Amino acid sequence: MNFRVRNADGDYRWFLSRAEPLRARDETLLCWIGINFDIDERKQAEFYLAEVQRLAHTGSWTFSADGFQHWSSELFAIHGLDPRANPPTVADYIALVHAGDREFVAHQIRRMLAERRGFDFTKRIVRPDGAIRHVRCVGMPTTRAEGFQGFVGTAVDVTEQEELTRALRKSEAELQQMLDLVPQIVGVLGPGRGRLYANRTALEYYGVSLDEWRQRTFENEVHPDDVDRVKARINRSLTSVVPYELEMRLRNGEGAYRWFLVRYNPLCDDTGELVRWYLACTDIEERKRAEERLQQENVALREEIDQASMFEGIVGASPALTAVLSRVSKVSDSDSTVLLTGETGTGKELVARAIHRRSRRASKAFVAVNLAAIPQELIPSELLGHEKGAFTGAIQRRLGRFELADRGTIFLDEVGELSPDTQVALLRVLQEQEFDRVGGTQPIKVDVRVIAATNRDLKAAVDDGTFRSDLFYRLNVFPLEIPPLRDRREDIPLLLRYFIDRLARRAGKTIRRVNKRTLNLLQSYPWPGNVRELQNVVERSIIVSECDEFTVDESWLSTGPAIDAADTLSGALSAREKAMIEDALRASGGRVFGPSGAATRLGMPRSTLESRIRTLKINKNRFRV
Repeated sequence: MNFRVRNADGDYRWFLSRAEPLRARDETLLCWIGINFDIDERKQAEFYLAEVQRLAHTGSWTFSADGFQHWSSELFAIHGLDPRANPPTVADYIALVHAGDREFVAHQIRRMLAERRGFDFTKRIVRPDGAIRHVRCVGMPTTRAEGFQGFVGTAVDVTEQEELTRALRKSEAELQQMLDLVPQIVGVLGPGRGRLYANRTALEYYGVSLDEWRQRTFENEVHPDDVDRVKARINRSLTSVVPYELEMRLRNGEGAYRWFLVRYNPLCDDTGELVRWYLACTDIEERKRAEERLQQENVALREEIDQASMFEGIVGASPALTAVLSRVSKVSDSDSTVLLTGETGTGKELVARAIHRRSRRASKAFVAVNLAAIPQELIPSELLGHEKGAFTGAIQRRLGRFELADRGTIFLDEVGELSPDTQVALLRVLQEQEFDRVGGTQPIKVDVRVIAATNRDLKAAVDDGTFRSDLFYRLNVFPLEIPPLRDRREDIPLLLRYFIDRLARRAGKTIRRVNKRTLNLLQSYPWPGNVRELQNVVERSIIVSECDEFTVDESWLSTGPAIDAADTLSGALSAREKAMIEDALRASGGRVFGPSGAATRLGMPRSTLESRIRTLKINKNRFRV
């Protein structure tokens, strides 16, 4: 038996006591002979082993053909049993196993006894309190000199690990399902770019299985023209582990190529070592096609403009026009602000483009802004841009026209229509070459050449107080007045031929000659709409033309043939029309355009009303409030 004995120091130690009786020949008990063994160290080792098993949730056991010989106390605890009990029989042990695993466990016991080799399996048990636990059993056969003895092994409670593994497997399955549903090609690469995983979209696009995809290289998939560029970037990624993206063409299972935007993102561990490369490929084929179409259209448009140009698109050789073009040539090389004045339809924007194309800024942007077409309250945002949240509807930052024209030229058409507040902002840009976006606090520096245009008399507007004098002088550095078409009648045959050739070719028609009476009619007409009106008349004639001779119906010309615009209306009709226009201007506070402008009140186009105001010599500024 085992017992503890106190020594001289007062400490207790474990001893094993063994005793045998001494008998006489007649079996009479003479005495007991005994011996005590110090087993304190062995007991301590057993205690430590039991503690280790308890902390590790690991029990130990021995087993033979006769059943279990030993169960450790922790093994009893794992099964929820009293550790003072005897090891269970095989039948009792099978009863402890979950009903769904009993057949499997019984089979394992039969096999291990028959084959006498190690095993490792996990089963479920049901504790007396109904709790289900997952237990991993590992056993090895034991042998001695006399042969096979049985099995020794461990049993580990792995319930938490099993639940974690099951959760991870579920998460992995859900993640894989999500990745298979996304329309992008998704892949995972190892640190050396070895292929690990591709989603269903990728495999369907390439027309391969996952194992086949893993055996391929990027040269099998990337367009030959893109291989060198892609390979160079991949090589850089091996030394510089940072996210990057590339546009490349990838071949599908049918051998056709499509454009993709491929984004690569690295994953590193806590020590900074590269673990994975994740990539996602987004189909941008339609965007690329749209870009190519736009580029082709831009090239075609540029060729058309170049071919149609005489002096940067300005057609004519009259003395009035030649004088203007001479001044255009002189001012183009400078950065001086230019103010273009003249009637509607005289070609002020063409002159502005000619100045830009002949300047040192020709390779940069030319940004044209028709201020009359923009509501007054939106002009500051349009010119200067705005920050996100600057006003209702400003859902993101927007660059203004001045920023877009940086290092280039901005053309401000109808500058006379600016409100006083916007005039102040424009003055600051002209003086300091800087401005603040609407809602912004940081000044933005720009280098922009300004070309302004107006059909108003800005000097009169300054006198009336509707236009700032300091802004007028900033704009009027180099004034250019564009002559009306009635002052350059000798250009009408050239313009006529130019428009006929251009518009007839576009319409697929052939015009060989111009009717003489039509030519006389067009040269005698005052053209209140100027060159723009002439172009519209030519286009209308070509549309209805059924022969190779160009003719114009006299009724198309709004005022009929006349030498002087003042003679286009009879006296009575002229006075009545003038009174109606003045009434409309008075009611609108001198405003010509806009929802409450005179043009809207009279139900006529703004350009027509402007022409009538000039023809009837009406001073619209005197009606301004």
